[in-house]
Amino acid sequence: MADFGGWMMPIEYPGETGGVLSEHRAVRERVGIFDVSHLGKASVTGEGALEFLNSVLSNDLESISDGQAQYNFLLDENGGVIDDLIVYRKSATDLFLIPNASNTSEVVKRIQAQAPNSIKVENLHLDFAVIAVQGPKALELLLASGFDASVGELAYMSFALLEWRGVPVILCRTGYTGEFGFEAVIPVEHHGEKSAWKLWHSLAENLPKFDGAVAGLGARDTLRTEMGYPLHGQDLSPEINPLEASASWAVGWKKARFNGRESLLAIKEKGASRKSFALKVSDRGIPREGMSVLHDGKAIGVVTSGTFSPTLKVGIALALLDPTTKVGDEVEVEIRGRLSSAQVVKLPFVPSRVR
Repeated sequence: MADFGGWMMPIEYPGETGGVLSEHRAVRERVGIFDVSHLGKASVTGEGALEFLNSVLSNDLESISDGQAQYNFLLDENGGVIDDLIVYRKSATDLFLIPNASNTSEVVKRIQAQAPNSIKVENLHLDFAVIAVQGPKALELLLASGFDASVGELAYMSFALLEWRGVPVILCRTGYTGEFGFEAVIPVEHHGEKSAWKLWHSLAENLPKFDGAVAGLGARDTLRTEMGYPLHGQDLSPEINPLEASASWAVGWKKARFNGRESLLAIKEKGASRKSFALKVSDRGIPREGMSVLHDGKAIGVVTSGTFSPTLKVGIALALLDPTTKVGDEVEVEIRGRLSSAQVVKLPFVPSRVR
């Protein structure tokens, strides 16, 4: 266990199926479940809620339909990332947000400060649990645990409002692993019953049928790094804007308004002074956050996320580098006083199978 965003979280589980490598492999090859209830939850409701939220967040919520989810940024006045979050568009008057754990209060506070009186912004962090079911056999596990077969019709980044054993659940075709999967948002309690606890145990009890595993933050980190998914506080932050993070695809550039728009447009016009790239280490070195990256003996940037890839069996990293860097360039990472050779590669490190 370890502190993560103010929550005590499992890094890895014990037993034959436990450990980061085994949990990672289970998700890539079969199925794994993650308790990610530390993630924030909030709602924005009322007449004009969609139009209002679209004027605050970076991406274009008008480009998706009801029943779809979208990746978004809440930016500060300088274009820095206060948080990255998922928005569930239930309707034009009802939107559900999943921010990061440690940022939830700040996200809610900032959106509330901008909201007109007709729109209600609520922090629901402690009211809901989030359980991620990820891997090629994710659907089979859900069906074995009592979900209706109709959930198999959900497209990527779409969700359904359904019931599981009489409990309302938001089930979305999303995840943070790069595998086919779902995330279930369920009330912690429903009519006095521990509904989230019951769902977790139902899934866990059915895992052995599919040779699956419960998985912790360690595997979650190796899985997301193999996909190049950013982690707020490392790859994104108030000091690292979407252009630097190579995430401008999540910005609705044609929108007339969103927080930080003018600053971000100015950065775009001038050109970002650094940019996120993927590195694959050529020797046995394992890069970690904060390590220097060099090219021809000259420092060109720093690692923002680094780990051992259980799939590729080499060190991999995301790094903020000089924007002139190109895919195919040979660089070096300074690892504990010695230089490890690495190559700049195209993301993702392993094929995405989210669809």
